Amino acid sequence: MPADADILARFGFLRDGALDLDDPNLRYIIFGWGGRSFYTETPTWADLKAMPVFKSFSLDNSVMHVSLAGDIPLDHPSVMAVDVGEEGYRRLLAFVLGSFTEQVDKPMPLAGFSYGKNDAFFEAEGYFNAFLGCNTWTAAALRQAGLVSGWWTALPWMLRASLWLHNDQAVFADEAASGNLA
Repeated sequence: MPADADILARFGFLRDGALDLDDPNLRYIIFGWGGRSFYTETPTWADLKAMPVFKSFSLDNSVMHVSLAGDIPLDHPSVMAVDVGEEGYRRLLAFVLGSFTEQVDKPMPLAGFSYGKNDAFFEAEGYFNAFLGCNTWTAAALRQAGLVSGWWTALPWMLRASLWLHNDQAVFADEAASGNLA
């Protein structure tokens, strides 16, 4: 999501995870939901271990992974920017905020877990497994924003294909979009 003044105010609690929301190079905040064991123990595929994989096929507590990013070229092949309109964007933000578990009236970071200085993990709602994972969470978030997707989009290519199949191509934004990008 674009790191505009509204997003920085709504997600100000990210500072509790040692994220520098005042960095002048900050342009986007990236949100992901996933399994605690897999996310926190597998920063790269080279770090893959048996227990996080096992937990992903059973039940694992979930976490939110938040990363700060600079400029992201919206025309890059791995980027799919979508224009969800003002109301859809409001619902998307509510969905993302609702994914954080609140403790003492605000989301709490997982102390000692990050991949680097520009990311942090926070407690999240729900349980993760391989059948209801990160891509299904993303599809649910985008459905809240008004996009249509298949119910089960377990893999990235399934989510991308589902969005292309079920939505009018006009929702896929270009660099001149209104700012209501997801």
